[in-house]
Amino acid sequence: MNPIQLLCFVICLSVARTQFVNGRKLEGPVGYLCYERIIHEKFNNTGYYFSWKSPSTEKLEHDWLGARNWCRRRCMDTVSLQTSSENEFIKKRIVEDKVKYIWTSGRLCNFKGCEREDLQPRRVNGWFWTSHLQKLSPATNRSQNDWSNSGGLKLPQPDNREEIQNGAPENCIAILNNLYGDGIHWHDVGCYHKKPFVCEENEALLNYIKLTYGNGNIA
Repeated sequence: MNPIQLLCFVICLSVARTQFVNGRKLEGPVGYLCYERIIHEKFNNTGYYFSWKSPSTEKLEHDWLGARNWCRRRCMDTVSLQTSSENEFIKKRIVEDKVKYIWTSGRLCNFKGCEREDLQPRRVNGWFWTSHLQKLSPATNRSQNDWSNSGGLKLPQPDNREEIQNGAPENCIAILNNLYGDGIHWHDVGCYHKKPFVCEENEALLNYIKLTYGNGNIA
């Protein structure tokens, strides 16, 4: 099995085994949707889709998993803010278009296997970009992330406000646009909330489709 085939096998296996609340699952790419995907802008040779910029999705909002699946069916995933330049690129578009908030791929590791010592305490060390399986720097290291200094409880993010107030745990990362008079920054948010989203092309999913259907005109 060559490296690309191995990669595709791992992707398919992980999708098949990833299940969320109410039996929902993380979905894989769909060939024709990948070929027909729309790219609004490119940044560092990666294509991005902004849900509010297309007439067909300008009013569309999804919960965290729904947003990921919408993107993944098109060989993309919700955005992972892996560099400060990418973070600023996305934030600039949010401000320019006066968008209140968006989902990212960021999530707290609260699955089987997340008991690892290096992920404890989880709300400090257990955050990661799911689309790239990249662990974030500790939430207390403010120079290495963009967590807001305030929120609903007037506490630095992540604060797990909803669960503290007898609601759902805040296990997903959204960017909020000055919702608490705190500027535009990352917040931990309950994953059930529905929001607009930004997709970015995912190389692993694109390679899977290329291997399965051939390159065709897929970029």
